[in-house]
Amino acid sequence: MAEHESLEFGKADFVLLDNVSMEEFMANLKLRFEKGKIYTYIGEVVVSVNPYRAMNIYGRDTVEQYKGRELYERPPHLFAIADAAYKAMKRRNKDTCIVISGESGAGKTEASKYIMQYIAAITNPNQRAEVERVKNMLLKSNCVLEAFGNAKTNRNDNSSRFGKYMDINFDFKGDPIGGHISNYLLEKVQCCMFCLVHQLLRGAPDSLLRSLHIQKDPTVYNYIKVGGQIKVRPTFLSVADAMKVIGFTGDEIQTAYKILATILHLVITDNNKSLLFVQTPKLVSVIRELLSTKEENVEKALLYRTVATGRDVIEKQHTEQEASYGRDALAKAMYERLFCWIVGRINDIIEVKNYDARIHGKNTVIGVLDIYGFEIFQNNSFEQFCINYCNEKLQQLFIQLVLKQEQEEYQREGIPWKHIDYFNNQIIVDLVEQQHKGIISVLDEACMNVGKVTDEVFLQGLNGKLAKHAHYTSRKLSPTDKSLEFDRDFRIRHYAGDVVYSVVGFIDKNKDTLFQDFKRLLYNSANPVLKGMWPEGKLSITEVTKRPLTAATLFKNSMISLVENLASKEPYYVRCIKPNDVKSPLLFEQERCRHQVEYLGLLENVRVRRAGFAYRQTYPRFLQRYKMISEFTWPNHDLPSDKDAVKRLLQGCGFDHDVAYGKTKVFIRTPRTLFSLEEQRAEMVQRIVLFLQKVWRGTIARMRYRRMRAALVILQAYRRYKVKSYIREVNRRFKNVRSMKDYGRHVKWPTPPKVLQSRFRSALSFLFLFTSRWWAWTLIKGLTPEETLQVRAKVASLEALKGQRADLGLQRAWEGNYLVSSWDSPDTAASFTLVSSELQRKDKYMRVLFSCNVRKINRFHKAEDRAVLITDRHLYKMDPLKQYKPMKSTPLYNVTGVSVSPGKDQLVVFHTKDSRDLVVCLQGMVPANESRIGELVGTGETSVGRR
Repeated sequence: MAEHESLEFGKADFVLLDNVSMEEFMANLKLRFEKGKIYTYIGEVVVSVNPYRAMNIYGRDTVEQYKGRELYERPPHLFAIADAAYKAMKRRNKDTCIVISGESGAGKTEASKYIMQYIAAITNPNQRAEVERVKNMLLKSNCVLEAFGNAKTNRNDNSSRFGKYMDINFDFKGDPIGGHISNYLLEKVQCCMFCLVHQLLRGAPDSLLRSLHIQKDPTVYNYIKVGGQIKVRPTFLSVADAMKVIGFTGDEIQTAYKILATILHLVITDNNKSLLFVQTPKLVSVIRELLSTKEENVEKALLYRTVATGRDVIEKQHTEQEASYGRDALAKAMYERLFCWIVGRINDIIEVKNYDARIHGKNTVIGVLDIYGFEIFQNNSFEQFCINYCNEKLQQLFIQLVLKQEQEEYQREGIPWKHIDYFNNQIIVDLVEQQHKGIISVLDEACMNVGKVTDEVFLQGLNGKLAKHAHYTSRKLSPTDKSLEFDRDFRIRHYAGDVVYSVVGFIDKNKDTLFQDFKRLLYNSANPVLKGMWPEGKLSITEVTKRPLTAATLFKNSMISLVENLASKEPYYVRCIKPNDVKSPLLFEQERCRHQVEYLGLLENVRVRRAGFAYRQTYPRFLQRYKMISEFTWPNHDLPSDKDAVKRLLQGCGFDHDVAYGKTKVFIRTPRTLFSLEEQRAEMVQRIVLFLQKVWRGTIARMRYRRMRAALVILQAYRRYKVKSYIREVNRRFKNVRSMKDYGRHVKWPTPPKVLQSRFRSALSFLFLFTSRWWAWTLIKGLTPEETLQVRAKVASLEALKGQRADLGLQRAWEGNYLVSSWDSPDTAASFTLVSSELQRKDKYMRVLFSCNVRKINRFHKAEDRAVLITDRHLYKMDPLKQYKPMKSTPLYNVTGVSVSPGKDQLVVFHTKDSRDLVVCLQGMVPANESRIGELVGTGETSVGRR
């Protein structure tokens, strides 16, 4: 059972319909198509409706959603059926197959590509090179076969004109190791309508077209110009790239192009113009060049037929009709040989080699069958007869296997089986393939008759042997049926509907006659690839060979072999439906879809699945999904078995009357019971989710708290460690500071940890202050009384200026009389000493308080070099340029105060009683506001700050 979607999308499984009828089936199918749900289940069968638009449901995210899931766990999808086949193959070591069926244009080829894409995506988790190579070649082979084997029909622009069955081999680990492709009945009548011909004309480079002597215009060629426009998929370059990846050599690819070009040249003229064609030397020369053979041999093979009569060999010239037939037969045969050779080359490359089951484990297989669809044309030919027979054969297999599987499951589980009436198309299969009485046998007999055999003779044979058959008729047997032509048409009542076939061409196509001259012509080609395609051309003209099997018999044998192969595997089905003929993503043609549903036997499939019970599931799986409904099974039961637990659960819900208990599975009769279980489950899931969220959130909160607490403990321990480490480092660095010359002044403090910088900043500052005070006290206690007085004076100056002066002479001792210092005035110290001694003798002062070189600014804003000498009795202004000659002497009692500037310019103003202030800059520095100071001196407003 599929995961339940909202009811607005209808039922995801047709088995769950309330009433099994065609009306409800079609209503559900239409609703899902209109809602964009193109896949629906019938139990384990996928019904696919062609959406005719790109849908974003095949990406990597979707692959992950279906990987490893059961069918009922996700909405219906191709990936679900592909995963089921893969799991069955891998888990149970059993060969499986996926059968894709439906009419032309229903999307079978696209479905097979998506299945291949999914299988490639879910294997090889380790990205091993060999497995990647095999998967890439399997996917690329799809591209090549589609290009060579698909064509435009009146119902599908990209119709598969051949049947393809691909076996993908896996090793015991479930990784692809190779594959094998079987092809069935390439429909070669309109060989120039195939995709690659159009790719060649539209996508090939001009240089290649010139080398092949063909033109880009498709209307030049007889078969192509009647076909209309074709959407060419895939492109020419992608096909060429795919062939290279698979392993085709450059010469092999070029030979394929040459064969296609030869076919185009063969059909370039209208019918019955072959003689005129041969009389055109240029075209004959082109074909000779493309086939790497002799020009006279080409002309001879097209115009003459070599016949052996005993030991004599004669050449018979063709009539116009014979020449046209031979030309067309050659074109079709070359295309068929090319296609079969391509399939063979792909198989040579991708088949499993050197695999020993005893060493590597069992080699298991997944088969994918993509075969042409049942079609009804206005003029149904021999090829369509074979195709429709193939579909009858597969439909018979489908019905038999579905019924067989259902019956075996009921018997295996011990559940009574209810007989279901269904249309058994075995009668139609026998009509076609029965020995001596079937249509194919009658056709073969007609082909073996001596003398001239016509299609009318074949029709007469059918009328004679099948006159009483309920599913066969012709105009001779039904004279009043004007839809049939005399001596031309016969009708078969197929499972999918009545089809009228025209016998025209049946004999020739069944014989599949190709003159031996053409085979010898191609075998004698200098191209080894082309030569290898025609090994029978080696036979001599007079050599007698066994009559080859006819085309119909070969096809019948291949169908029987295919059905036997499929029957030996565990089958999975994809049933494709074409919603309309105009390729519209919105139109759902009710009657057309109804006809396909009948043809595919979908409603009968539903009835078979609903033969008593709509749903069945193993006991463990059923409990896993519904055990939360009952208190006896949630979260786990203690009953003797899962079967007993399921019984207790269903009895508690009141559904015991609507179920049956098999040996390993529970069977539910009506969909209503299942929907009720789903509703109860959905309600309980919400409560369980809320409970789990509560428990999980509490768990997360406790986990978070424990982590935070642990982190806090670690953080505290780490902080203590960092503080202790810092203290040990400080102790180590300052351990011997008492014995150091500068008492540790040069010792650099270690960088404190962040914890001390942030949380213990005051304690750290106190430690620095304590250390500084200890260092200062250690220095001060060793000073002399004189040094002590000077230090006190500096400290007093520091306090008085309140940090306004950067340099207070802290780095050296205060001397006062700087002009006699050899460090401050090395050149003028001797001159000044003489002058100061003379002034002492003259003015009788006791000591010099201060002396220094200065720069003086007068009222005219002029700066000059001067010197200042202050004794205990006078203030002298001197000229240093004249050996410190005194220029002015001011008694000290006339000085009323001193002002100093707060800046670095060391501006000093000596205030006097007569307002003739002296303004100087110590050490010859001139302040930036020199002009302003001159004004102040001139006006006596020198209140810069008195001290």
